[in-house]
This record gives sequence, structure tokens and C-alpha cells, in this order.
Amino acid sequence: MAEFEPLQVGEKRGCSEDEEEDTPLKKLRVEGDQKNGGAVPVCEEDEPVGKSSDEEEEDEEEGETFADMMKHGLTELDVGILKYVSDHEGFSGILKERYSDFVVHEINKQGKIVHLDDLTVPPEVEEVPEAQPLPEDAEVLTEEQKKQLEKLQLYKNKEDDVFIEVVIDTKEKRTLVHKTIKTLYPGLETKTEEKEGRKFIVAYHVAGKKALAAPRKHSWPKRRGSFCHFVLYKENKDTMDAINVLSKFLRLRPNMFSYMGTKDKRAITVQEIAVLKITAERLAHLNKCLMNLKVGNFCYKNHPLKLGELQGNHFTVVIRNISGTDDQVLQALTSLKQTGFINYYGMQRFGTTAVPTQQVGKAILKNNWKEVVDLILKPRPGAEKEFLVRCREEWAKTQDPEAALKKLPNKRCVEGQLLRGLSIYGKKNIVNAFEMIPRNNRLMYIHSYQSVVWNTMVSRRIEAYGLKAVEGDLVLKGTTAHVLSAEEAEGRSIHDVVMPLPGFDVIYPTHPVGEGYRELLTADGLDIDNMRHKVRDYSLAGAYRRILIRPTDVSWEVVQYDDPKISLVHSDVEILENQPAPVFNKEGVFRALRMEFSLPPSTYATMAIREVLKLDTSIKKQTELNTKWFN
Repeated sequence: MAEFEPLQVGEKRGCSEDEEEDTPLKKLRVEGDQKNGGAVPVCEEDEPVGKSSDEEEEDEEEGETFADMMKHGLTELDVGILKYVSDHEGFSGILKERYSDFVVHEINKQGKIVHLDDLTVPPEVEEVPEAQPLPEDAEVLTEEQKKQLEKLQLYKNKEDDVFIEVVIDTKEKRTLVHKTIKTLYPGLETKTEEKEGRKFIVAYHVAGKKALAAPRKHSWPKRRGSFCHFVLYKENKDTMDAINVLSKFLRLRPNMFSYMGTKDKRAITVQEIAVLKITAERLAHLNKCLMNLKVGNFCYKNHPLKLGELQGNHFTVVIRNISGTDDQVLQALTSLKQTGFINYYGMQRFGTTAVPTQQVGKAILKNNWKEVVDLILKPRPGAEKEFLVRCREEWAKTQDPEAALKKLPNKRCVEGQLLRGLSIYGKKNIVNAFEMIPRNNRLMYIHSYQSVVWNTMVSRRIEAYGLKAVEGDLVLKGTTAHVLSAEEAEGRSIHDVVMPLPGFDVIYPTHPVGEGYRELLTADGLDIDNMRHKVRDYSLAGAYRRILIRPTDVSWEVVQYDDPKISLVHSDVEILENQPAPVFNKEGVFRALRMEFSLPPSTYATMAIREVLKLDTSIKKQTELNTKWFN
């Protein structure tokens, strides 16, 4: 198996002109693709927004080396990632030496690759009120009344209200006056009042005394879609961090934003976001304030975005300092294009600490809530941020959630949320305490367990039967799984075969590998015939996943260059700013493989890269290799 070359010093590319460098090793990440009107926001144009105070706080705590932190991390063997489908010889290279070496563009539900290529604000659609027909022979308002109403509409009338006496008091006449005022003077409201036996229609400003001169701008036009859709370009920041920054400056709750999928942190990524009733103008203003984020391609629609609606992601990946010959590269990429790669769940699915997420998931499924708390809060081997070490030590010593919580500067982490729950509900009601953790984070644990089972069983399936469909395999007919007979298997490809994630609503292969699911779950103390949980959220229905994935739009080139600090990908922002494209030197000292491909949702780009290079993608393994090199 080929080894990674050591990770070199990376870069920080922002929307500002300044450039800073990452520290070596600390930022080493290997991740896959996935896993949705008013005042202008206050910000100074000279103050780009980079890290939040929480991020700075955490960085200050990070005294140990990244290598120390990863000593007790997982390897691919620990999560069932064992096999390759190709027989070419692997070669070495540096993945994500710079975060600009990993570029992800979302593919939207129409199948179009999403780019940031327009920063302009779309023109406002004028709201034209429907004219109410007025009787030709009746002068509803006098010229003087019209002048008073016009001043009131523009808020120039110091009298606040305009009183119009109803001389001919009939319901039809009053209705006509009300409609006329609202039609001719948008922003005004009317009511009927009686004074000293006389009836008046009172016109008043809908926004009250604090209204601005153009009152209609504060209401959301009916003809404009309620959601502003825009393209988010981000560098070295994950999707939720980016949304939290936007929320802060727009003074919104993060759940006002929707998106179709989360994207890598250590990368340049481009994706579509939607936000409820925020104008494109307000969003565009943020481009003056933000570092490593940019927004554009604005439009209004009547619907938000939903997780999973995307068709996939398009990747541009640069692997630097490759050792492979041109023939090796050709063999590897031809195999990737024609055969594909095993559709394993990537390492980022399982966490990076000594307590893998799947262990917590298994404890939840076994209804062992004390173990859930212990796994999340107990001291663990390997270096951690100092405040987490102090928090865990306090919990181990006192079992006092409030005392442990005081050790955390940032209480929004999983440990902080669980401790807060324990302080509210007590240690005898862990189920409710655990629910203080956001639902998606809680479900991540049990999905992680399912993923380990799937990886393990797929490795066994390929070990047993290779890359051909066999009797007892499963294929999908619509959304229903069907067991192949020997005759049917003859006419099927390995690309048709699916394997189940364990659950109460799936069937299993009828060959011996299918029985392996039962053996594996039994060894873990779980009953494969009873995957429903006492807590409905944790009941596993199961699902089906293809064994092999063939990327589309596969292309590649080997380039040579001299300066290891230059970007080898022309980003959307660089194109917008008319910056020159990368220039390659055919006689350059360094060689890099630049590859592009598209993948469907929920598949991992690192598993495709693993197949090309024949390497272990775990952070632990790469850090070990890098540490040996540096020493």
C-alpha cells in the first residue's frame, strides 16, 4: 500500500488580500463530501469576519500536537474498510496539502453544477396594486383630502391622521371610501369613527410614528417569493459555521436557513442556500464584511431547500508530489472511471477521538443509557483540548453535571449540551437529558453504528464473491429489494447489487454473508429481528446502499509546477475577480495529479481517492506516517 507523503504547510485564502498560513499537521483532515426586508446589517467594511470568538478560544487551548491527539484514533481496519476493486499498483501523494486542493461544487436537483458567478442584486419587481373601479359620476375624495393623504403616506403630515367626514352615510359609500384610500395610497389603513354624532373615516399610517419615508419597503411584496436563494462560496469553513456567521450579521436564527447538504470544512466549496424573507440586497452587503465567504447568484422562490434534494457533488481534487508514473496514473484513473470504487462510509463518519461514535450508537440501541453518558463524558486516552480534559476529570471525580459544565468555555459542544441536560433532568432521566443534544447529532451516533456494520459486511461480501452478482444478492426494483436467483444473477452486474443497513424494514442477502449480519449484531448484544427502540427516534428502519459507485464526468491531468504555494485550481472567486488562471511549467520540479469527477449524494470522495492511490485515509495512519517523516 502506498504511503502518504508528509503534509506541508497549508494556506489560508480569503476574499481579502491578506494571506495567512495554517500550522503543519494540526489542520490535517481527510474528509469526503457529505454527510439547506429591513435595515442593512451592521459591519465595518475594513473588518473582515474570520474566526468566531469560540474558534479562537478553542485554538488557544490546543496545546498538544495533532499527532498526539491522533495516537488513539481509528484506522480503516477499525471501521470495516478493507478491500479495493482494482489491481493497479498504488502510488504516494499529498492530499489536501492546501485546502484549495479540494474543491466541491454542488449539483442541484436540476442536474446543474452550482457556481458563484454573479454578485449583482436582482432588480426589484414593482408591486402594482390592483386598481379598484370607482364610479365615474362620484368624486370620492376632494383634492384637499388627496393632498393630506399623500403627505400622510410619505409621513410628511404632522397631524398623524386624516379625518374624512362621511356626509352620505351608507355602508356602500363608506366601503367605497375605504377601498379608494387603500388603493391610491398603499401603506395607509382606515377605520370608521363617530364623533359628536358625525361619522368619519380615519386614515392612519400602517407603520406608526416610527415609519420611514417609503413605508412599502418594510412589507414583503406578494409577488416576490418568500425565500431568497443564493450561492454560498466558502473556504476552510464548514457549512454550519458559515451559516452561524451569516445568522450573526443578519440577526437571524440559524434555522431560518435551509440547504441540500453539508460540505467539507478543509476545502473550497460552492452550494445553494435559501433564507426566509431576507432581501438579496442585505445578503450582498455582507460581501464587504466576510472573510473566506462570499454570496451571490440571488433569486427569489416560494420554497426552501431540503436535505438530500441535490443530485450530487462535483469534485476537483489536486494530489501533490505524486510518485506514480504516467502509466500508473492512467491505469488507476481508467479503473476508477470504468469500474468505480467500493461505496464505503468514509472515516469522517466515525469521529476522530479514542471513543468512536459507533460505540455510543451501539449503547443507545442497547438502551444502555449509563454507558452512553460514560462514553461521551468519561476521560479518554489521547490528547484533547485542555478544557475538555478538565471537564472530563471533574465529571469522573464528582459526577456533578453543573461542576463539570463550569469547566467548559463553549457550552454548545456535545459534552456541554449533555451536561446541561443532566443538570436539568438528573442522572435518573438520561433519555430526556440526552435530548438536549440536537436531534441530527443524536442520530449521527446510531447511523455511525449502521455504517460500521455495512462497511464490515460489504468487505465480507467482496472477499467471498468478488466483483460479480451471485445468487442470494439483493438488487432494487423501484424501492423494493429483490433476491437474485442463480439465473437472474447471470444477467446482472455488481453495480446493480445493494447491501442493507440493518433495520426493521429491510431484508438481507440469502447467501452466507447475509447470515453474517445476524452474527455481528448478536455479538454486539442486539437482536436483528427487533430493531425498534423504546424511543421512536432511535428505531432503525434500515436502508439499501449500492456496493460499488462509478463516478461520472471523470477527467484528469498530471501537471508540473515549481512553487508549492501556488493554487492549482482556478476558483470561482478568482474567476469573478479576473485573476489569472494557474500556469503550469512542463519542466517544473513538482508533479501533481489533478482529477475531476461527480458523485451522487451520500458517497465519499475520499473513498474514490483511496481507490486511486491505494492508501489508508484515516487521520491516525496519515499522522503516523507524517510524524515519522518529520522525525
